[in-house]
Amino acid sequence: MDIETLRLGVYESFRDTGTGPDLASLAVQLGVSDAEVRAGLDELARGRHLVLDGRGQIVMAHPFSAVPLGFSVMGRSTLWWGGCCWDSFALAHLLDDEPDVLVATRCPGCDRAGAWVIDRDQAPDGDWLAHFLVPAARMWDDVVHTCNNQRLFCSEACIDDWLARTGHDRGYTMNLDTLWRLASRWYEGRLARGYERRDPGEASDYLRDVGLVGAFWGT
Repeated sequence: MDIETLRLGVYESFRDTGTGPDLASLAVQLGVSDAEVRAGLDELARGRHLVLDGRGQIVMAHPFSAVPLGFSVMGRSTLWWGGCCWDSFALAHLLDDEPDVLVATRCPGCDRAGAWVIDRDQAPDGDWLAHFLVPAARMWDDVVHTCNNQRLFCSEACIDDWLARTGHDRGYTMNLDTLWRLASRWYEGRLARGYERRDPGEASDYLRDVGLVGAFWGT
């Protein structure tokens, strides 16, 4: 089985339907056994192309999510779950057939609703703030926890209230313009055959280009 064809099959299902494929449908699509698909998904997870749960089911294929983690992303006719604020903004840049998307969430501090039209031309207006609880160097320790805590807050006060209520230490905060720039090219090429993840040096260069250094990494 061609592992890249499997990867694309997963990503194309998320792109086209808003949900990930099940194991049986992948096996039929690729003409292989369920066991081969399971082994392939495990390989993709080890390469950090997918996140699987304890039963081997697909939870995330960044920037797509199979489970709600605080964000909805609406195109012209498809609804996606955004894995986090970073991934939600990134979907506008990855989905070439969509002129823009509507990203919606609630402030974890006060439950205020927020929504933004995100396109590939410019960052959205607004004074909300993105708070990244987990530093980049530790994001893959527990990916679902990491993504579930990359949230948008309507004010600094709400970040402080939420941190006090949850007992978490303060993470990294950025404005919507920086978040949009971070998301703009991070997943570039992920829907194309032959995509390769950035190595640590390339990732560091990218983050530096968008103005994120030091504290964002956790250093």
